Amino acid sequence: MEVRMFNDIAWAMAPAQGQGAQGGGASTIMSFLPLILIFVVFYFLLIRPQQKKAKEHQKMLEALKRGDKVITSGGVYAVIEAVGTTTVTLKIAENVKVKFGKAYIAAVRPASEED
Repeated sequence: MEVRMFNDIAWAMAPAQGQGAQGGGASTIMSFLPLILIFVVFYFLLIRPQQKKAKEHQKMLEALKRGDKVITSGGVYAVIEAVGTTTVTLKIAENVKVKFGKAYIAAVRPASEED
């Protein structure tokens, strides 16, 4: 009895003979449409803005020069003393210089901003 019940359900769920051959391609595309739409939304809301922000940060790091006032990702306010290829020497107080990785410079402060 139980086997027959599951067999009936399987037959009821199977597509009709004519529909299976003709509508197979369209139904496959329609079933992937929500996944495609979700990917497009994620791309425009998450991936693209993050890539844009990374490019802007890279441009800012390439434009660093001696005398710029900066803020590190750790929150240290400093003035650039020397710029290397991957490091920056920062002056954080009188006679106190610290070497940081360029990637840890979070922002360049305006020259008019007070210390």
